Amino acid sequence: MQRYLPAFLLILLGISTRLLPHPANFAPIAAIALFSGIYLPRKFAIFIPMATMFVTDIVLGFYLWPVMLSVYATFALTGIIGLVIQKHKKLNTVLGGTLLASILFFIITNWAVWAFGTMYPHNLNGLMQSYIAALPFFKNTLLGDLFYTGVLVGSMEIILSLRTKQSNPVVL
Repeated sequence: MQRYLPAFLLILLGISTRLLPHPANFAPIAAIALFSGIYLPRKFAIFIPMATMFVTDIVLGFYLWPVMLSVYATFALTGIIGLVIQKHKKLNTVLGGTLLASILFFIITNWAVWAFGTMYPHNLNGLMQSYIAALPFFKNTLLGDLFYTGVLVGSMEIILSLRTKQSNPVVL
């Protein structure tokens, strides 16, 4: 049971923050996916964000399935980015992975809204309109991803650092 506690807590964090009032797109799902890929067993990198999204989408409501699929796929990609970072974990790789996740989310999900929705004409101008209209959401996505990744990864690194100091006491 204790082995699954981090996964359970991450899902609980994701569910609660998605369901409680928050600025649009300022949510921890990408950070949870990245964190899961970096620190947890491989299977959790994709399972945790998918489970979190699915449970909250049951409550919040499902939407146009191709757009929904693009959102889920982007979070799965973010978990994979975390797996890559795991092998090269440094501040700049975590920051770069966070930025990449935010940018991929913006590009992929807004393309899906344009391609499968009816809000924008299906031409280059419509695609550009969809990206321009989404810029305020991108700002929140980026800020949320940076904030939550900083909190999650920063907390874990502090915990790991304290564990290392406890297992290697300084002898005077």
